[in-house]
Amino acid sequence: MKYTVDARGKQCPIPVVETKKVLSQMSEGDVTETLVDNEIAVQNLEKMAVQKNLKFTYEQTGKNVYKVLISFTENSKKTFTDEEAMECNPVPVSSASNTVVVLSSNKMGEGDEALGKVLMKGFVYALTSLEELPSTVLLYNNGAKLSIEGSESLEDLKLLESQGVEILTCGTCLNHYGIADKLAVGSVTNMYVICEKMTKAGKVVKP
Repeated sequence: MKYTVDARGKQCPIPVVETKKVLSQMSEGDVTETLVDNEIAVQNLEKMAVQKNLKFTYEQTGKNVYKVLISFTENSKKTFTDEEAMECNPVPVSSASNTVVVLSSNKMGEGDEALGKVLMKGFVYALTSLEELPSTVLLYNNGAKLSIEGSESLEDLKLLESQGVEILTCGTCLNHYGIADKLAVGSVTNMYVICEKMTKAGKVVKP
């Protein structure tokens, strides 16, 4: 059977994440056809295929249209079967390493602001697909805007929370921006707790 994933127009890491979801449902002999519109997406899919021992081929079928074909080998199917078993019996977040993700802005990196917001949206989305989730996500300064009503990252933060990830937003920051009444996920925190979470973390990740 052939499965098709149309990821054209979707930012990294969505093409890889959506392809992995389909692959986890496939049987030996099935093929996933992923359509993307740029070479970077093709390269990212190839890296994923190499890591999972998957068979990978692609062709450019038109201007900005690439067709990526991915299928199982004997070894790769075992890899995905093991992952599926873990998903059926998920490891509680509390038993994972104490990783704290710090989001101090609603954009990622310096330079073009619109690009920075796209990158941050992609980063938060990617967090939801990690095999080992962080224990806590801290949001402060402009990052507090990610956890309020209307945020493009709100649904991803809610998904993280539903999987046991603690979502904490700085109350001083919410009040400063006049958005305290718009908090839509997690809970309000203070600088003492933020300091404690970061200093006691096994790892702090700040994009």
